[in-house]
Amino acid sequence: MPIKFGSTLTSKLAKKYWERPSAQGKPLLFAIQDFSGPASMVYTQSALSPYLYGYNYEWHHDSAGRLVASPKKIATHRWGNKEIPSGFFDLPDAENVSAVLFSNSGTISKFNRMGLLAGFGSKRLVLKRVGTAYNHDPDSVEPLVFEQIVGGPDYGERWCEGVNVFHNPRAIHPLDPAMLPEAAHHRLRDDGLMMSVTPEWHPFGSITHVFVAESEEEARRLVHATDVE
Repeated sequence: MPIKFGSTLTSKLAKKYWERPSAQGKPLLFAIQDFSGPASMVYTQSALSPYLYGYNYEWHHDSAGRLVASPKKIATHRWGNKEIPSGFFDLPDAENVSAVLFSNSGTISKFNRMGLLAGFGSKRLVLKRVGTAYNHDPDSVEPLVFEQIVGGPDYGERWCEGVNVFHNPRAIHPLDPAMLPEAAHHRLRDDGLMMSVTPEWHPFGSITHVFVAESEEEARRLVHATDVE
């Protein structure tokens, strides 16, 4: 996946958008999303940050149960006979790119959920969303696992949910995070560790199951039930 991301991003870099009059003197973002395989956007996000910054991490819990992470510099990424340098933000001209924006939820399922919440579509539809989300426990290495019924009493969703912004430490025109206030923002620290400002609710990826009830009344009952099998 780093090679797939790298192929796309370096191709965009070669277009030199920052030289266009409309882009000069402004933050420039590259937006990327993975559709390389069925449901690939659910599990490939973890490959993007190592490619962008050129770091991987080893971790362990100390005697007090605290998480300790150690950065490890990556020189290249290799798959078969293909090899590329790691660290997109270190490439020549990459200082003109302020950040890379990644979303794993710009899919038809997202539009189905948002459309249903807005009142569109058949009243017999019931959507069940299953996935993983960011765990704010600083010592955790596992995400939260969730199951939600779209439109249920505790369900809410916004368009920006799940968006990640990876800031370029060498950017000529840094991006103000306030321009995307509902996204998760990630930066590389001087010591090689990542600093992230993440919304309280931040899903990593999900699968949306679609059910068609026998009637609108049955659909309303299922939406307000605690589980849908």
